[in-house]
Parts: sequence; C-alpha cells; structure tokens
Amino acid sequence: MKKILIELVLTVAMMAAVWFGLSQVDWMKLLNIEQTTRDTEEKIGDLFWKMLKSSETEMTSDSIKAPVDSMLTRICTANSIERKKVKLHLLRKDEINAFALPNNHLVVYSGLIAACENEAELYGVIGHELAHMEKNHVMNKLIKEVGLSVLISMTTGNGNADVIKEALKHLSSTAYDRSMETEADLTATDYLMKAGIDPESFANFLYRLANETNNLPSQIYWISTHPESKERAEKIIAQIKGKSFPKAEAKDSLRFERLKERMK
Repeated sequence: MKKILIELVLTVAMMAAVWFGLSQVDWMKLLNIEQTTRDTEEKIGDLFWKMLKSSETEMTSDSIKAPVDSMLTRICTANSIERKKVKLHLLRKDEINAFALPNNHLVVYSGLIAACENEAELYGVIGHELAHMEKNHVMNKLIKEVGLSVLISMTTGNGNADVIKEALKHLSSTAYDRSMETEADLTATDYLMKAGIDPESFANFLYRLANETNNLPSQIYWISTHPESKERAEKIIAQIKGKSFPKAEAKDSLRFERLKERMK
C-alpha cells in the first residue's frame, strides 16, 4: 500500500512538472501562429480586393474620393489611428453597403453615400467599419466561419475562385455576431465624439434604414446585414446620454453636398 502511495505521489508530481514546463512555453511564438495569421491577413486582403476590383467599377476621381478621404482622415486623426494603413476604395454600385476587408481595406459603395441624408451619417458608417478593423473583427470572423487553414491555402494558390468568392461574401453581405456589432457601434460612437461629430445622426441612420429596407428592392444592403438595428440605435443614444463633447456645425459642407449630387 505504501509503495502504491509513493508511486501515485511521484506520478502526480511528474504530471505537475510536465504541466508547469508546458505552461512556460510561448506556443504562439513557437508555432509562429501570430505571424502566420498576420501574413495571411495581408495576402488575403489584397486577394479579396483584387477580385472585387476586377468585377466592380472603382471611382478614383479626386472630386469623388477626396471628400470621403477627408472624412476618414478626420476620424483617424482624432482617435490616433494610423491613417496611412487604411486603404479606401469607393465603388460605383447602387447597393447601400460598406465593409472592411483584411489588411485594412475599407470599401464603400456609392449607393450608401447616396442613402446618407447628411454628412454625419456617413461619418458614422466609416467609424463603424474602422472599429471592425481596429478590434480585429475582420480576421476573427473569417477564421471562425472559413477557417485559418482554408485562408492560408487561398494565399498559396491552392484555393479555387468559388471558395474565395464565398469567403469574400462572408464579409460583404453577412453580419458579424451581435457582440462584435455592438462593440463596433459603441467604438464608432466614441470615435465620432472625439472628432466633434454628434453620433445621434448615426443612430438615426440605423433607425431610418431599418424602417425603409422593407420597401426597397431586393439587393444587399448595409442595414440588412446588421440585425436588430433599432436596438443598436437605442444603445448609441444611451451611450451619449449625459455626455458633453464638442460638436461641429450641423450644416453639411458644400463639398459633401456636391459629392451627394455626383452619387445620383
């Protein structure tokens, strides 16, 4: 009996020693998972954008891109986000849509700009997509729904076009989970307040489109991929209640008004 107890104690001690040893290993570094994920993000983002660009019409005119670029820069500057890393792309498409791709590609459709009743609403959408980037939601969503091994295979030339299109569709036309959407909304709300923009307009945008979408043609809309929009609008209003922050003039800039005209 004594011998059995000694062997049991030795076994437990050995297991504890092994566990302690394994716990001291930096497995992320050892397996190079973090670097692999970062490299994959860069390659997959550029791959997605290349595919999207080949099938859509990109708007590169300064008269169209400059106003949106200026708005993006304002939010980045006010929130210490590195502006140079964000790659802004404007596409001529009637769908009310905007989305982030891996490697900080921000895609905005002309239909979304046209749907904004004022400048602050567009600021809200830009802030929301920036938040997805900054919180690493984009790759987390892809890894969860597609798988890291599949994403890596795409970047090595082993993924077929249909698989790549399906992965791209997950970002352009399906929602993030509720916790990510809430985090992006509230982070965007903070971004806007720091930039001197009233987030209430963003809440109004969510609420208005939630009511209007049922009467719109069956296309992919930014609002339809973001469920519980009225509830999200209420959370934004609750977030800013009682808070004091510098607000810019409510009147839209002449440049934005001209941009809206070009979207028609």
